[in-house]
Amino acid sequence: MNEPSSSQFRYQDVEEHIQGLITSGTLTPGDRLPSLRSLSTHMQVSISTVSQAYVRLEEQGVITARPRSGFFVAHRTRKLPPFAGNPRPALEPTTVNRNQLIRTVLEAVGDTSLVPFAIISPAKELLPHKALSKFMRQVVARDDGTSLSYAPCEGDLRLRRQICFRSIDAGISVLPQDILVTFGAMEALNISLRTVTRPGDTVLVQSPTYFCFLQLLENCGLRAIEIGSDPRTGVDPEDIATALDTFDIKAGILSSNFNNPDGSLTPEPAKKAIAHLFEERSIPLIEDDVSGELHFEDTRPGTYKQHDHTGNVIYCSSFSKTLAPGYRVGWMIPGKRYDQALEIKATSSVCSATPTQMVVAAYLESGQYDRHLRRLRQAIAKQMKTLQMAITEHFPQGTRATRPTGGAVLWVELPGDIDAVDYFFRAKKAGIGIAPGTIFSTQENYNSFIRLSCDGIWNAAMQEGIAKLGSIAADMAGEKRGIAGRQG
Repeated sequence: MNEPSSSQFRYQDVEEHIQGLITSGTLTPGDRLPSLRSLSTHMQVSISTVSQAYVRLEEQGVITARPRSGFFVAHRTRKLPPFAGNPRPALEPTTVNRNQLIRTVLEAVGDTSLVPFAIISPAKELLPHKALSKFMRQVVARDDGTSLSYAPCEGDLRLRRQICFRSIDAGISVLPQDILVTFGAMEALNISLRTVTRPGDTVLVQSPTYFCFLQLLENCGLRAIEIGSDPRTGVDPEDIATALDTFDIKAGILSSNFNNPDGSLTPEPAKKAIAHLFEERSIPLIEDDVSGELHFEDTRPGTYKQHDHTGNVIYCSSFSKTLAPGYRVGWMIPGKRYDQALEIKATSSVCSATPTQMVVAAYLESGQYDRHLRRLRQAIAKQMKTLQMAITEHFPQGTRATRPTGGAVLWVELPGDIDAVDYFFRAKKAGIGIAPGTIFSTQENYNSFIRLSCDGIWNAAMQEGIAKLGSIAADMAGEKRGIAGRQG
C-alpha cells in the first residue's frame, strides 16, 4: 500500500484553516474566501491543494462556489432552536444538600489540564497584567510601610472613593463611608447572610442560581425557596410577591444582571418593583452584581440598589470577573445594616489585603479601567458567538442554548434527557471541564443542562473540546434512544 503524499495531508490543513476562520467568526456567512492563488501563497501549498480543500468544503456544505466570483461561506440552514425557558421550580422550602457534588465539580474547575469551559475567570491574555504589575511596582517603590500594615477594616479610602465614582454608572449614589471592602464578592455575600439570617431561616433565591450561593446557604444551615428565572426576562415580580406572602422568608439573594448560570437579565421596571416588594415587607434583599460591567450593549444595566430608598438592599460586587481574580477585591454596600456587617467583617477576616487594595485603587485612578472593560466585553461577546456557532456545528439536533446580552456564560440544554452529571464525568475523562446543571438548584430541574464559560481565548484546544463535547452528547442521546427502543 502506498503512503499518502504530503499534498494529501496539506489539503486537510487548508480545510482546518478555513473551518477555524468560520468558527471563530473571522469569516461569516456570505463572506468571500481567499482566492486559490492567495491562499496557496499564504499557506505555502500548491494551488491544486487549495482547490482540493475547497471542493471538499463545498461537498460538506461549508462553502459555495459562484461562477466567475469565487468561493463564499455558505448560509447554513441549521440553527440552534430557540431556548424554551427554564423548568419551573416547586414553590416550597427545601434543604440545601449540594456540597459534595459541588466539591467534585470544583476539583475539575481547578484542574488546569482540562479544557476550561467550567471556570468563569477571564483568560490572563484578557487582563491588564502589565498595567497592574506596573502599579504594583509603584506601590512598593513609593511605599512608606503602609502596604505592610493592616488596612482599615472598612477598606482603603482611595479604593472606596473610586468605587463610589464607578457606582454612579450603576445608578447608585453612595459615599466612601457607605462601602465595606471584602475578599471578593463571596465574603460580601457571606457577611450579608450572617447579618440578616439565623440557622433554620428560609432564603429566597432565583432558579437556577450560582452554586456557591447554595454552598453558603448549606454552610449557614439555611433553607431555600426557589423562584424561576427566565433566560430572556429574568425574575418575575409576581412570583416574588407570591413567595414573600406565602412563606416566612427572612432574606432574598438575587443576581440583578446576567445571572450565573442562565445569563438572565431582569428588566429595569421589574428590578424597581422587586426592590419595593422587599422594602414594603422589611425583608432584606441581597444583590449580587458581579457581572453588571460585562454588558454587550452600550449602556450598563441598572441595579436593585438604585431603587432602594431605606437602605434595605445589601449590594455586593467585585473586580474578580473583570480585572484580577487572584486579587480577591470585592465590596458591599450594606445600607442600614452597615454596623452589623462591619462587626462581622472585623471578627472574621479583620481587613482585606492592603497591597492589592492599593494597586486596584491606583489602577482605577489612572483612568485605564473603562478602556480595558471595552476590550474585555468585545472579546467575551466574540467568544460567546463563536461558542454558539460551534455548538450549532457539533452538538446533536435538539440542543438548545441561551443568547445572553452580557456576562460570560452559556446555559445549554442537552437533548434526549441526557444526564448532566454523567455527561460531566465523561467530559472530564475526555479532558474537558464543564459544570453540570444539577449543582445550580436544590431541586432536580436542571439534570439535562450544562453551563459553559465564555471568557477564555478561543484556540485549537477549545475547538477540539467542543467537538468532543458534541460527540459525547450524540453518543449519550443515542444510548438513550437505544434503551427506549428496547423497553418499547
